[in-house]
Amino acid sequence: MSVQTIIHQRPMMSAQVLVVLLCFVLNMIDGMDVVVVSYVAPRIIQEWMVTPQTFGLVLSAALVGMAAGAMVISPYTDVIGRRNMVLLCMAIVSVGMLFTAQANSINQLALLRLFTGLGIGSMLASSAALTYEYASAQRRNLAVSFVLGGYPVGATMTGLLAAWLIPEHGWRAMFYTGSTVSLLLLPVIYFLLPESLEFLLSKQPPRALDRINHILQKLKLELLTALPERNRHYKLMTVVESFSANIRSLFAPTQIASTLKLWVAFFMAFFTLYFLLSWIPKIAEGTGLTPVQGSYAGAVFNIGSFLGTVILGYLSAQIGLKRVIYLFMLWSAVLMVFFGAFRFPLAIFMCILFVLGFFAQGGFVGLYAVAARLYPVEIRTTGIGWGIGVGRIGAILAPVLGGQAIGFNLPVALIFILFALPCLVAGYAVMSITDDNLD
Repeated sequence: MSVQTIIHQRPMMSAQVLVVLLCFVLNMIDGMDVVVVSYVAPRIIQEWMVTPQTFGLVLSAALVGMAAGAMVISPYTDVIGRRNMVLLCMAIVSVGMLFTAQANSINQLALLRLFTGLGIGSMLASSAALTYEYASAQRRNLAVSFVLGGYPVGATMTGLLAAWLIPEHGWRAMFYTGSTVSLLLLPVIYFLLPESLEFLLSKQPPRALDRINHILQKLKLELLTALPERNRHYKLMTVVESFSANIRSLFAPTQIASTLKLWVAFFMAFFTLYFLLSWIPKIAEGTGLTPVQGSYAGAVFNIGSFLGTVILGYLSAQIGLKRVIYLFMLWSAVLMVFFGAFRFPLAIFMCILFVLGFFAQGGFVGLYAVAARLYPVEIRTTGIGWGIGVGRIGAILAPVLGGQAIGFNLPVALIFILFALPCLVAGYAVMSITDDNLD
């Protein structure tokens, strides 16, 4: 029985749980880095006297960087390793956040958000792949969902922090805080996060046997005396050749249909979700809430998001991953139409926002588990990264179009209907993927 099979079939050990927890923290940092701009947006719009349409370009700049990171940088993870990519991305995010705090114009802010987005977009695929590869088969969906639930937790903490920090210290303090947290996390990741065993066994980089046995010792498994055989042709491939081969593998006859359907689902889900994440604080203020209440609205949405991601992971083991995602997407669309059609008292407004976050983010996060299950270890991060990258195109368009819709004073009900429809398309695309691992 192979090492991978033993790991996936037995109950999870403390070393595996540690990997899941560290990846959860990484996604918390990602959540903070992504949504921080939506919380500072009302202050910057007021301070710099720019329109929502103009600021929408800033929101999209980070998403352009994330798309580039996911599609161009992330595939190299399958060449250099998950852990190395995470460390590189953390360094990029730390530096980007630090310099963003010192921006003095829309152009500077957009450029720095694009740079920071490179790190954010590249790290998501690595953390999802690591979690999938260290989790037991029984807990994989739950583990991946839990880890990606770190994103809304980080976003929630950002909303709560913004409600206190921005009125007292200004919007720049948010970016200084994000940079500091990321820098402090770097040594923790360096010393505690292991490389993927599946990556080491299949790619066999320098010192692979020693690194594998070091991990096996922590997992209380029998050590290896030699590495397994590997394809000789692959050993002769350069980094560039490996990158190119991984991309081509996504379009192999056995993969192309699933790849394209996954891309449609990612694009549509990202489109809706990033409209909500980018403009909820601003829309909330437009309905009569104070700026502080607008920040709390975003936090409530993200609390619901965390619970939705975890419960989706649990339910997927009971009734199937595809079915759960479809139901979550369907309810997201229904709730968005309902949310935009009526005005509610503050308490009811927050409750509906909580449930909307539960279904919208929960269904979205399920797509990462779909991607991890669809692709073999050799191209897993490439597959996840390209799915995210294509999805980011939808995320890039959503804030700009949302800003245009808000700037033109379209009815809130119409705006939410338009941004709810992609949820239905995403759910249908996932249901149409044919793969035994997803049922």
